[in-house]
Amino acid sequence: MEISRVGVVGLGTMGAGIAQVCLQAGVEVIGREVEPELGERARQTIDHYLTRGVEKGRLSEDEKDAALGRLCLVTDLSELGSCGFVIEAAFEDLDVKRGLFAKLDRIVAPPAVLATNTSALSVTQIAEATQTRERVVGMHFFNPAPVLPLVEVIRTAHTSDETFDAAYDFAQRIGKEPVACNDTPGFIVNRILIPLLNDCVRVLDEARVTPEDVDRAMRFGANWPIGPCALIDLIGVDVHVHASEALHAALGEERMAPPQRLLEMQQAGQLGRKSGRGFYDYEPLS
Repeated sequence: MEISRVGVVGLGTMGAGIAQVCLQAGVEVIGREVEPELGERARQTIDHYLTRGVEKGRLSEDEKDAALGRLCLVTDLSELGSCGFVIEAAFEDLDVKRGLFAKLDRIVAPPAVLATNTSALSVTQIAEATQTRERVVGMHFFNPAPVLPLVEVIRTAHTSDETFDAAYDFAQRIGKEPVACNDTPGFIVNRILIPLLNDCVRVLDEARVTPEDVDRAMRFGANWPIGPCALIDLIGVDVHVHASEALHAALGEERMAPPQRLLEMQQAGQLGRKSGRGFYDYEPLS
C-alpha cells in the first residue's frame, strides 16, 4: 500500500510530533484540530523544531519549507476522507477515541488504515466502535516523537495481516523502529517501565533518599541514560499517573498503581518539565 497522504487527528504534543515525522519523510499531512487556533499552535511548534534542525545542520532551509508546505490544517473530520492512513492522537480517553473512530470509519473508506496512538487503552475496544475492525491497528509513538525511534505496532484479534503489515511498513518508511505486539495492557514498554518507575518513586520515601540519589543510582549502577525521576519529569507526571491508573485498572497489580507522592505532585500542578517543576525545577515551556 503506497501511502501519500496521512491524516493526524489531534495536534497536541504527540500529534504535532507525529505530523512532523511524517512531513520530514515526504508525506502529505492533513492535521485536524477542533479549533483553528490549536492547529496554528501546532504549526508553530513544528516550525520551531524544524528551524532548530536547520540551525543544527540536520536539514536545509529548502527542506524545512518543503516539509511545512506538505501540512494542511483542518477542523472538519470529513476533510480526512482522501487519506490512505489516519493516525489518531487525541486525549487518552476511551469514549473520546471510540467516538472519533466511529466517525472516521464512515468518513475514510477502506482499505485506508485507522491507527490509534494510545499508550495505555485497549486498541480492541477502540476498534469495536467501527464497522471495519480489521483495518484498525495501534501505533504507539514515544515522546518526543521526532527524537525517539520506537513505534509499538499493536495487533488486535480483528486486525488483518494487510493492515498490520501496512502500519509496520509505514513506520519503517518514516524512519522509525517498529516492534510487533498484541493488544495487551501496557503493550511492551509501559508494561515493563511503569511499575519499575513506580517502584523507584516509592523508594524515595521508603528508603528516605533524594531524587538526585535515586537517579544517580540508576544511571551509574544500571547504566540508564536518564534517571527515573528525571524521566517522569520528561514524560509528565500527569501522563505517567494516567497510564499507571489505566494499567492498574486493567491488571489489578498494586505495583501498577501510581504512588501517593505522584498523586500529590499532580494535584499541586508539579507536572515536570512542562510546568517548570516536578522532582526538579525547570524553565517553564513557553
